[in-house]
Formats: sequence, structure tokens, C-alpha cells
Amino acid sequence: MAEDADLDLVLISPNQVPPVAKILDYGKYKYELAKKAKEAKKKQHVVEIKEVKMRYKIDVHDYEVRLKSTKKFISQGNKVKVVVMLRGREMQHSNLAFDLANRFIADLESDPIQLEKKPQLEGRNVTFYLAPQAS
Repeated sequence: MAEDADLDLVLISPNQVPPVAKILDYGKYKYELAKKAKEAKKKQHVVEIKEVKMRYKIDVHDYEVRLKSTKKFISQGNKVKVVVMLRGREMQHSNLAFDLANRFIADLESDPIQLEKKPQLEGRNVTFYLAPQAS
């Protein structure tokens, strides 16, 4: 029947009993599958990890800017890595960096934000991860 219609016999589901086959133009079928896959990929949102850096001696306005940008990143559906950098002798004051990190988390509690990883000292930085609230 496929040869008479000048088309191809395509196995759609070979694992089923009985196997499902269709008579159609194979080139057109492959093109339609590729088109559907491309459309699905276009609608997909890839979660990025955005990074917000600050020092523990940060000024009030700069702190508010970092807070605002973090809220924006979370609302866009991205994860955020917050880094409190310490230089040289500032390592002695790592407790101040932890205080800043905890204050940052407390200021974001009114928003739908989930703490993914608690503040930790990684090398010379105190880092923690925030993510959008899973609904």
C-alpha cells in the first residue's frame, strides 16, 4: 500500500504489541518532529545562577541595590549565589560577614524565597544560595 501511494511505511511504536506503523512521507515526518522539538525548546526556561557580590563593610544604599537586584533575579525564576568577600586581615572578622549574610536573608523573608544553602565560609568568602520558592 505504501509503495502504491509512493510513501514510506514508518514504525511509530515498535515496542507495543502489535507494533504501530503508519504510511506517510518520512522526510515530512522528521521535519515535523524537529519543528515540535524546536518549539518546545523555545518555551523552556533555563534556570541560571546569578551572582551578587558584596563586602561586609557595605554602605546602606549599596546594600539596598544588592537586595533589589536579588529580588529581581528571584522573580525571574533564577537562583542567586550571594558572596560576602573578605580580603587580607578581614578574615579575622568573618563573624561580621556571617552577620551580614544572615541580615540579608532576614530582609528577604517577606518574599517567596527559599534558602538553598546556608551561609558557609568557602576560602576567603562567605557564600550562600537562594532560590525561588517551590510551589
